[in-house]
Amino acid sequence: MNRNTRTLIVVFVAIVVAGLATFGVYRAIQRMPVREVEVAHTFVIVATRPLAMGVRLTAADVKVVPWPSRAPLAGAHAKVDEVVNRGVISAVLENEPVTDAKLAPLEAGAGLPPTIPPGMRAISVRVNEVVGVAGFVVPGTHVDLYVTLKRQTESETRIVASNVQVLTAGTRYDQEKAKAGEAMPSSVVTLLMTPDDAERTVLASSEGQIMLALRNPLDAAPTATRGTRSGSLFVGEETRVAAPAAPSRPRAVAPPAPVAAPIVPPPLPPPPYIVEAIRAAKRSSEAIH
Repeated sequence: MNRNTRTLIVVFVAIVVAGLATFGVYRAIQRMPVREVEVAHTFVIVATRPLAMGVRLTAADVKVVPWPSRAPLAGAHAKVDEVVNRGVISAVLENEPVTDAKLAPLEAGAGLPPTIPPGMRAISVRVNEVVGVAGFVVPGTHVDLYVTLKRQTESETRIVASNVQVLTAGTRYDQEKAKAGEAMPSSVVTLLMTPDDAERTVLASSEGQIMLALRNPLDAAPTATRGTRSGSLFVGEETRVAAPAAPSRPRAVAPPAPVAAPIVPPPLPPPPYIVEAIRAAKRSSEAIH
């Protein structure tokens, strides 16, 4: 037997032994029992379906799911009884945990009132397709309110409230029809305002016409304007600025007419000297020039 034949035999035997050993280890691992590692967890309440703002929770709207205990969730609840009959003040997605930040306080009820923060007021404004920015004013958007007042001589448009949040768009009847898939334009918009802004809005709605201006939600700077009057629409300013008058040329002044010298009458001749002479008892007078 030559050297090459012996090498091939050794390699073949090594491959067979390695295959048998691998097969034996594989079978041994399969026979090992499965070890379950228990992960510490707790339970939280999540929504079973999307929940809109103002919904009163029922037992069918929530469910209990395990939650890792190493990542606790602030304001979470573990029992269904703790969230039933409480109103939703912020929209909740499906399988999203229902926390206290999404729910109204106990005994506060459901609907719109629990969604109003302390110190704020909800006021409704009648709108149409134009006033409501062609239907783009939806809950969660921010708008500015403008009013146009008509006076005896001219009209004026001023801003009433700035960066106002829209709570709802349309009446409750309109919203129910919208859920049913029917297209229904909003006729009423409910806004979240401070009491001062609410007073100005009520007065503006009774004195003139209100318009809404849609804002970028990231633009929170207050709108400060001086208002616009009808007389300044084409000049761009509140009052028209008079152009400086061109310097006038000096008018030629005619020289005064020569004044005629007064006519002086010739001087009168001096009176003659009278000489009185007496001659032989006779008296006579003679004039001497």
